[in-house]
Amino acid sequence: MIETKNTHKTSRAVIACIAALFVSACSTLGAAGPSTGTLRGADSEAYAGADIAVVDIDGSSVARIAASEKAQSFAQVFGDTEFTAPRLAKGDVVSVTIWEAPPAVLFAPQLSGAMSIQSGAAQNISLPNQPVDEMGTITVPFIGKVPAEGRTTSEMQTEIIRGLDGRANDPQVLVRLIDNQANNVTVLGKVASTRRVPLSSRGERLLDVLAQAGGPSQEVEQTSIRIARGDVAATMPLDAVILDPAQNIPLLSQDIVTVLHQPYSFIALGAVTRNAEIPFEGSGLTLAQALGRIGGLRDDRADIRGVFVFRFESPDALDMAQVDIAQARQDGHVPVIYRLDLSQASGIFTAQDFKMRDDDVVYVSSAPGADLQKFLQTLSNVALSTIAITNSIDRN
Repeated sequence: MIETKNTHKTSRAVIACIAALFVSACSTLGAAGPSTGTLRGADSEAYAGADIAVVDIDGSSVARIAASEKAQSFAQVFGDTEFTAPRLAKGDVVSVTIWEAPPAVLFAPQLSGAMSIQSGAAQNISLPNQPVDEMGTITVPFIGKVPAEGRTTSEMQTEIIRGLDGRANDPQVLVRLIDNQANNVTVLGKVASTRRVPLSSRGERLLDVLAQAGGPSQEVEQTSIRIARGDVAATMPLDAVILDPAQNIPLLSQDIVTVLHQPYSFIALGAVTRNAEIPFEGSGLTLAQALGRIGGLRDDRADIRGVFVFRFESPDALDMAQVDIAQARQDGHVPVIYRLDLSQASGIFTAQDFKMRDDDVVYVSSAPGADLQKFLQTLSNVALSTIAITNSIDRN
């Protein structure tokens, strides 16, 4: 009888200990991340000294983002510059050929010791190739110093003819650019050949210059192009440039083209089938495609009203009221949480229009019922364990 009482006391003690452990654990049940309600109120928080903006993904916000991205494209930043013939600069090497109608008066055959003379109906001379000097001029016999810097070869021809007027008999002049030392585009980075590409009179565009440098050394879909022109710079995926002819802009002298190996990716977290970093092509990816690549939302856990995209956004992509309220970081970007509600049919269409960006974080919160289910499962496991322990004690 005494043994039975002791057994019951031990059983009650074990149950009490398990219950105490369970109660303490109830308040610390695991979670995949913040709830939908918590994130909806995140606009009252801040990160790195900047206010967090919470924006619904709808037609208006998608249109603002698209307009902001278009404003940062090559075509908008640099424009489709009207072609102009390259102008001579210091260091350029030119050749000058002069014809004189017979009877030659100025450039007679006796000058052949200094110049190349060809016989025929008209006399012509070819001056030795010469660079545009530090004063920006070249030298032409019987004229002297002729300004060349800032002029086209056609303008140089007209100037030399004007200088020979009254001295030579009906002179004709041809000026050619032999070595282009000044009108170049510098191509750097992940290309087959880092080099300076000279610009010709036909007007090279971005893809022309890239081809002359041997093309990108990495996959096209993992390559971005950065163009710097003076104090202005812009970056675009090479895929986007190839797909949109408007982005294949004409380049100007002293432009710097940097080819970058930049694999794009986003991170998927929360109540999704696959939590991982997912790569995607530079040509772009929609939110709908992103959800598809991670296997979609988990039916047993996901809150379909709680699909969020975390991003550092340009203020140009936000509503003016949000810009006035939000405090940006030092780099000028605002931490933004984009919110998508998939409980409405329109949310599926919106997800197809919303474009993902490199380093975006897609987070899907857990449904409130999922936490309750987890609680009940834990309660069931503890109850079963308690019964098993009690039965074991009673048998002993």
